[in-house]
Amino acid sequence: MSKRTTKVRMAGRFGPRYGVRLRRRVVEVETRQRGRHECPKCTAMALSRSSTAIWSCRKCGYKYAGGAYYPHTPGHTVVERTIRESMEERAARKAEEEEER
Repeated sequence: MSKRTTKVRMAGRFGPRYGVRLRRRVVEVETRQRGRHECPKCTAMALSRSSTAIWSCRKCGYKYAGGAYYPHTPGHTVVERTIRESMEERAARKAEEEEER
């Protein structure tokens, strides 16, 4: 017997309902959601979704609130980048001040 959902993958449970575009979007989100994610604490690829927006690491037991479907939301990425850039600027200014002394 052949596999029945090779073409539609996880959206096969919907059958012919809801339209192709929405079923493809569901497959895209769920594939990324169930994929492997890196733990922000121990950097192991062991992060899994416990429930809506709750992510836990199977290795170290770290649990935190993230995005509903992805561990890090786009807003989180922007905030993280802003903090990193400001820390780099601060370190550069501190190094310049020490060179002047």
